[in-house]
Amino acid sequence: MPTAAKIAAALLFAALAWIASRLTFPLWPEGSSPGRFAEVNAALGLVLGWRMAGARAGQGAAAAIGTGLTTAVTVAVLALFVHGFVLMMADALRRRFDGPVEALVAVFGHLVEQARLLASAPVIATILGGGILAGLVTEWFGRNFR
Repeated sequence: MPTAAKIAAALLFAALAWIASRLTFPLWPEGSSPGRFAEVNAALGLVLGWRMAGARAGQGAAAAIGTGLTTAVTVAVLALFVHGFVLMMADALRRRFDGPVEALVAVFGHLVEQARLLASAPVIATILGGGILAGLVTEWFGRNFR
């Protein structure tokens, strides 16, 4: 059931994921194209904002901060996993793996590689600070628009 808190959380976490993704573009290796990186991450933020943060609105400011941080970090980790999976599929189509287990291990290898590449102070601060702010705004919507 749509509520103001769920809609606000979905939009806020989609925006947060998009902004954090755009902050990573200068960190990408020379000549690499991010493709739809920001848009895919925004879609993940939209879904997880609705399902995680929006569903938990109305429990108080402390819970809102925790929920906002949890949702923001979950979006970031899931985005790394999804993009690691996409890179693994590209490698699999080039026949770089001898078996399915090697391909599965490569997903986590790509995840760690991307996390190291994209982990910078502005990106991490944006994810954490934005998560707290989005959680508090979602809480405000949950209290004032029932």
